[in-house]
Amino acid sequence: MKTISKLALALALTTGVTGLALPSPAVAQKKKDDKKPGLKLSPAVIKAAQPAQAALAAKDLATAEPNVAAIEAAATTEDDKYIAAALRLELEQRKLIAQQEANPNAPISQAPLAGPLDALIALPNTPQADKGRYVYRRALLAYEGKQWPVAIQYLNQAKQLGYTDPDLTLRLANAKINGGDIAGGLTDLDAAIAESTEAGKPAPEDYYRIGVARANQAKLGPQTIAWMQKYVTAYPTQKNWRDVIVTYGLAGNSTIRPDDAQKIDLFRLMRQTKSLADQNDYIEYALLAQKRGLPQEAASVLREGTANGRIPAGNTEAKATAAEAAASIKAEGSLDPLAKRANAAADGKLAASTADAYMGADQFPQAIALYRTALQKGGVNADEVNTRLGIALTRSGDKAGAKAAFEAVKTPPRAGIAALWTTAVDAPAA
Repeated sequence: MKTISKLALALALTTGVTGLALPSPAVAQKKKDDKKPGLKLSPAVIKAAQPAQAALAAKDLATAEPNVAAIEAAATTEDDKYIAAALRLELEQRKLIAQQEANPNAPISQAPLAGPLDALIALPNTPQADKGRYVYRRALLAYEGKQWPVAIQYLNQAKQLGYTDPDLTLRLANAKINGGDIAGGLTDLDAAIAESTEAGKPAPEDYYRIGVARANQAKLGPQTIAWMQKYVTAYPTQKNWRDVIVTYGLAGNSTIRPDDAQKIDLFRLMRQTKSLADQNDYIEYALLAQKRGLPQEAASVLREGTANGRIPAGNTEAKATAAEAAASIKAEGSLDPLAKRANAAADGKLAASTADAYMGADQFPQAIALYRTALQKGGVNADEVNTRLGIALTRSGDKAGAKAAFEAVKTPPRAGIAALWTTAVDAPAA
């Protein structure tokens, strides 16, 4: 998230009271009962306010301090208290600026701003046009102090007052998340992205990363998938696709704990989005395919990794796996006799496994036909077969058919895998 310097914050919140024309004490006494609008100050307050104004304008803080204190001591009416709080805020901000200018790297506590801000927020005669920014500044004090419930209260109040700031909704989201309201914070984070989009400015990539990470940490499975989909739709790079796939199912602390069959479909998604990153990705994928009886796919993956330079030419594990796959392909022979048996079988199990072999060999029409036969005959894991049918249709170029197949997958964790595949159909890696 973008941070704002303390100096910039202080400068942005000057009250403007230093430029306000105040009557002389004599005039104030004469107009004590004047019904015209405007500040009506006690003579004692005016007497101290005028030199306080001049001192603040001249950045003479030593002179301003006793005069502001005198105003606070003499203030009796709401107008007196408004001037006292406004000048105190101005003085404390000037002090912060002076501290920062004297030692830019020293930590600065903005706690002295809380008192005058609270007073200005509470006073009924504080101009409505100013109240929103005072409330927002008070929210930032609580935010920086990690006082999340207080920050949330003031941030919501600032929004209600119509105060606008590009970071307000994001800060509210972070405050809720850090305060334990993960779901509420993610809703606000989504709103921050929508606001940015409506303004014609893409939301920063970090917004999506925060959404994925926080939903995943809280073990909010459906929300995690939704944030992953939003992320790679907005920023469909190869790196981001790999990060999402690894986070979902291929890391030690991933969202799901996939079995080998599910891992293969995640590696297939990496291959589809061109996000297989290095020799480890290619070799692990090939080993899984070979283990699952898909030697054609294992050999194809290894050839691809070698051709693009991701697998070094002398990698012994890749060579051994390629040799094993070649031997399996030779022993396996043609898949056509299996396809005939599958079509004649009582259930769809042989059709599904033969379709897997056809897809591994990039023979997508044959794979698609047999996956549909498997679903029709039954006796198979429909979610797995529909996932594979969607993959085969994607790779054959039938996007509409692929999305329909993925939509039929209803049970986690395959529903998440299918959702990511659906996103890949619409937002392939850039």
